[in-house]
Amino acid sequence: MRRLVLILVWAGALLWLFPIAGAFVTSLRTQQDISANGFWSVPREISFDNYSQAWERGRVNRYLVNSFIITIPSIIGMLTLSSMSAYALVRFRFRLNRFLYFMFVAGMLLPFQILMLPVFQLSNRLGLYDTHLALILFHTAFQLGFCTFVLRNFLRTVPVSLFESAVIDGASEWTIYRRIGLPLILPAFAALATLEFTWVFNDYLWALVLLSSDRLKPVTAGLSTLMGQFVNDWPLIVSGSLLAAVPTLLVFFALQRYFIEGLTMGATKG
Repeated sequence: MRRLVLILVWAGALLWLFPIAGAFVTSLRTQQDISANGFWSVPREISFDNYSQAWERGRVNRYLVNSFIITIPSIIGMLTLSSMSAYALVRFRFRLNRFLYFMFVAGMLLPFQILMLPVFQLSNRLGLYDTHLALILFHTAFQLGFCTFVLRNFLRTVPVSLFESAVIDGASEWTIYRRIGLPLILPAFAALATLEFTWVFNDYLWALVLLSSDRLKPVTAGLSTLMGQFVNDWPLIVSGSLLAAVPTLLVFFALQRYFIEGLTMGATKG
């Protein structure tokens, strides 16, 4: 039985990696080779020029900078605000506590596709349309519910006596939040940072809705400009896509230990 499970796991892993391997092989070919022999033929010529062409001619270098300009402030904003709201929901007991928590949860259940027109109209009226700030504010606001939900559940595992002893010692709420709350949820921060970086960095829909200038587009929307109406340079497009995937892979491998620790924290608690 164990051998069968191992075989199934390896088969699933190979099946999962097959498209990535196909994309890498395609990025090393020429469009003429693909047009003449098809995607599934043996490459007649191997070249790494597609990566340099995608970086310069495809403007992936500029699009990646735009993606970081949008992603990093969004993550900082959503983690900062959600940690404060989660701390307030756990630390203080007031009449609307549970109602506010349910409002955060309800925001997670709202399909973001139905918000396209309202968000577009709001950003246009506020003068934020076609700016990076529009995407930063939207991602921060829309992911606030999920981040608050996760961090609140982590903070609830902290013994109340730990906060009370800090109050007895004369610590202010800001000190308790900064010196006790934040250090205890760092694994959750790392897990959320990994998830949200992947989500915001790979966002395509809202970049199309809230941006129109090519110079402001992130890499996901920028790569779509390489698609022609009649002819597509597939090796160039695939090379740009692989270059765009590198930052998310680096972030995941850099935070992998903290990501797993954040996911498993509290799993053995009764």
